[in-house]
Amino acid sequence: MPAESGVRLQKVLAAAGVGSRRACEELIAAGRVEVDGRPIREMGVRVDPATAVIKVDGLRVTTDEAGLVHLALNKPPGVVSTMSDPRGRPSIGDIVKDRAGTRLFHVGRLDAETEGLILLTNDGDLAHRLAHPSFRVPKTYLAEVSGPVARGVGRQLRAGVELDDGVVAVDGFRVVGRSGGRVMVELVLHEGRKHVVRRLLDAVGHPVQRLVRTAIGSITLGDLRPGRTRPLTRDEVGRLYREVGL
Repeated sequence: MPAESGVRLQKVLAAAGVGSRRACEELIAAGRVEVDGRPIREMGVRVDPATAVIKVDGLRVTTDEAGLVHLALNKPPGVVSTMSDPRGRPSIGDIVKDRAGTRLFHVGRLDAETEGLILLTNDGDLAHRLAHPSFRVPKTYLAEVSGPVARGVGRQLRAGVELDDGVVAVDGFRVVGRSGGRVMVELVLHEGRKHVVRRLLDAVGHPVQRLVRTAIGSITLGDLRPGRTRPLTRDEVGRLYREVGL
């Protein structure tokens, strides 16, 4: 880009919410900012905010000019994980219909009765990496099952369970609560096979009564209400890109 083109880097950073213009200049001077993989220390560098890959302390900074969209959605039960449904069932496309015209990829398909976190983005590369098991992005689930749950169940799930499409092992398992005959268990895994959590728990003798995904990578469901979305924060977006090596 010619020297007179583009926008000064500190202005781009400030507009993205990194800090005041002065604070952004201090970040640049300290060598904490890189553009397209190159550390920047000098003032006056100009960038194209629509195309430059800008990172602060290793976390990617996204700008409005880049046109990137990153949303968290709390999918309610009864909603299918598609942007539209030929059978007329409620879909996640209905929830984000105010963004018609923006092609959104949904990360983390859930079956109709499973609730919880789905990520939506128009960055196809990010969506692919978040979903593909080779990038080992963990997904965390909270399941209600019939109890009691024997101590050996967690060990069995971590070692791997033979399903009809191969062996699946969880990355983490713990009992998080009990109420009467019901037990709440948390599972962490990076597999994305169809109905994998339900099939795993059924295989070890604990069919799922209710299932909620509470996290994808470092992004958590938090107190987001069912059927609502929220934009991811700058820090959350930066962490996602770092988790998948972008």
